[in-house]
Amino acid sequence: MNIRSGHIPGNQTTGSSLDIYTDHFGLTERPFSLVPDPSFLYWSASHQRAFTMLEYGILTRAPITLITGEVGSGKTTLVHHLLKSVDQDVRIGLVSNAHGDRGELLRWVLMSLGQPAPFDATYVDLFAEFQTYLIEQYSLGRRVILIFDEAQNLSTESLEELRMFTNINSNKDELLQLVLVGQPELLDMIRHPKMRQFAQRVASSFHLHSMDSKTVRKYIGHRLSVAGAKRNMFSRAATDLIYEMTGGVPRLVNQLCDLSMVYAFTRGNKSVVGHTVQKVLDDGAFFATYLPERESEQPS
Repeated sequence: MNIRSGHIPGNQTTGSSLDIYTDHFGLTERPFSLVPDPSFLYWSASHQRAFTMLEYGILTRAPITLITGEVGSGKTTLVHHLLKSVDQDVRIGLVSNAHGDRGELLRWVLMSLGQPAPFDATYVDLFAEFQTYLIEQYSLGRRVILIFDEAQNLSTESLEELRMFTNINSNKDELLQLVLVGQPELLDMIRHPKMRQFAQRVASSFHLHSMDSKTVRKYIGHRLSVAGAKRNMFSRAATDLIYEMTGGVPRLVNQLCDLSMVYAFTRGNKSVVGHTVQKVLDDGAFFATYLPERESEQPS
């Protein structure tokens, strides 16, 4: 299949290769982009419970809130939705994939909050700057929340450093809340006996499961509707095969659905049937190197 400048042999020329099939299916945008987009968030039972625990942790001023799930399960999309819905009296710093020693960790934190973090500053200088910021925000009636995405990449030393941050307080009020979002191995790290002090500070936690087959069908229909579709053009056989090959992981579902719509478009079809999805698989176009053990959410 040769695609160049939005043109596919045997089909009409489109305005953009990025919107290669949207006009064909009567859509306003691609429904299955791999980029996290809160406007496409589908509230499965598992996602509803995960977000409830996020809100619970924030409202109850939990020192540490923990959200875990497999790669592509929708954790980052939940975080982005949270960022859009917090009150004005909350200051949030989002740190993605932080690494380095404790001084570098503190620099990531300060930069996420829009605070200066000079490279020639010592750890003591940085910590003083951080503590001053927390006290200033508290005096203004504001709460500070740090969200760490991909938190499984933090070292145990970094996690312990974060725990120490939560000890900064004013009388009985804690000045900082942490939200850690990561893959299942983050749970293993925190459950280690050496991390029991950290674990004791986790007041709110939820593991985001992959979708079951029924939820995958609703998920596909939801994303198509948000993108302007008047109907679900995926057949039952197509959605069942998509579930089987993706294990219900949202990112993988998006990838296989997107490819299947491209294949249907190149053949001039208005629907995606089981044969379409199978052709994508037979051609090796769907590249999924890893599928987690199936752990779909149970019907609520």
